[in-house]
Amino acid sequence: MQLIHKLGEVIDRVKQRHFDPSSLQFRLTAEIMLLSILGLSSVAAWASWKMQQLLITSHTQSVEYIANRFPRDVELYSEMLPIETGLQKTINNVSVPGLVIWVKSSDGKRVLAQSTDMDSSFTATDELMSLAEMPLKPQVYKVDQRYLILYQGAVIIDGQLLGKFYMAQDVTTEQQQLNAAIQGLIAVCILVTLLTMFAIVHRIRRSLQPLQDINQMAGAISAEDLREAKLQLSHAPTEVKELAQTFNMMLSRLSDAWEQQRQFVSNISHELRTPLTVVLGYLQSLLRRSTNLNDFQKEALETAASEADRTVRLLQDLLDLARADSGYMQYRLEPVLLNDLVQEVIEMAEKHSNRSIQMKATKSIEALADHDRLRQVLLNVIDNAVKYSAAEHPIDVILDSIEQQAVIQVRDYGVGIPLADQSRIFERFYRVDEARARTTGGHGLGLAIAKTLVEGMGGSIRVRSKPGEGSEFMITLNQPNL
Repeated sequence: MQLIHKLGEVIDRVKQRHFDPSSLQFRLTAEIMLLSILGLSSVAAWASWKMQQLLITSHTQSVEYIANRFPRDVELYSEMLPIETGLQKTINNVSVPGLVIWVKSSDGKRVLAQSTDMDSSFTATDELMSLAEMPLKPQVYKVDQRYLILYQGAVIIDGQLLGKFYMAQDVTTEQQQLNAAIQGLIAVCILVTLLTMFAIVHRIRRSLQPLQDINQMAGAISAEDLREAKLQLSHAPTEVKELAQTFNMMLSRLSDAWEQQRQFVSNISHELRTPLTVVLGYLQSLLRRSTNLNDFQKEALETAASEADRTVRLLQDLLDLARADSGYMQYRLEPVLLNDLVQEVIEMAEKHSNRSIQMKATKSIEALADHDRLRQVLLNVIDNAVKYSAAEHPIDVILDSIEQQAVIQVRDYGVGIPLADQSRIFERFYRVDEARARTTGGHGLGLAIAKTLVEGMGGSIRVRSKPGEGSEFMITLNQPNL
């Protein structure tokens, strides 16, 4: 079932990529295919029309030649024979395969003469006669599953209108051959269209591959990869190569800007932390030693000391992040007994927050981690649980091991995190509720530092939460090889 699910995901991605109506590949393919179909259809239609005209022209010329001679032959025979006999004699003398002739009186009520072999070839039915009396065009008519070229003319004897003669040339065989040729031409056009479609799709896909490479690289690149990232396109068109060069220059500028920003944050954090620490020390010393302060002065000093302490901690967090980004943060990975470490962190957190925090573990669990860094991670995560849950709600820290990995779960029963914010809570300075964050004293770096430190130790951290029911942070670390 898992294999089928993965196969379905792959198919969905392929469909989304190649059958997206708004994609450049789909539009180019559709437009070129439409032009190809219109071009081939126009050629096929013109060829069919031209072959049909050649068929009509070749037979029409023969019929017109006979029609031009017919009145003179009738007039010649009528000098020696009765009119109707002369008409029949003239018709019998026309020996053209598939040609049928009949003559009707001037009032159109009586057939004066007709070809004697009409029964063996085809008959002059009422449909054929009514069609022949209409104004005829140089085209092929279909009558009773047969294809005919029709012609009509007048028979004049001694200056008087005797009647009208009609000719029907049977071109069924030729028309069927022409139809077969047209069908073959259509089949060839369809085959050429399909082959052209596959060739166009393949060519467009190859032509757009460099753009897809740029897209994949832009989606996968991180801030740490900016300096090493470089797009190499050796066989791409000139326009795409120019785009790749511009893209590489943009990455270089971003790398420089990122490095300058990181260096600036590191320098500022380092330079400000020392004087602020001194200020905080003096404020705390003044609060401890001064006994002649009034309430207003004492409250002002306490507020200043609190804000100074908060600023020092913020600068320390920024300095830790700057070190981690620069790769200067060293991790001393060693087997750590999580039960003892978690108990130590819980005691520190309970003393600071006056909250009930419980550890749940059924066995001793070790993890390969940096003891001090992991303690900092747990303090940040538990501090987050304390801030966003009510005082009467307990906080659980659960230890477990799954498939050679140690798992630490920090679970609270507080306000929870909306689904839209769960993917961003590990971003720096991101707060789900700005107003609440101000009252709790958070600055939006605790979880970002926790994520950086956990990933630096080769682990991962994720969250599951539901508004109104609480949140659960799961830290996964590798276990030492036994």
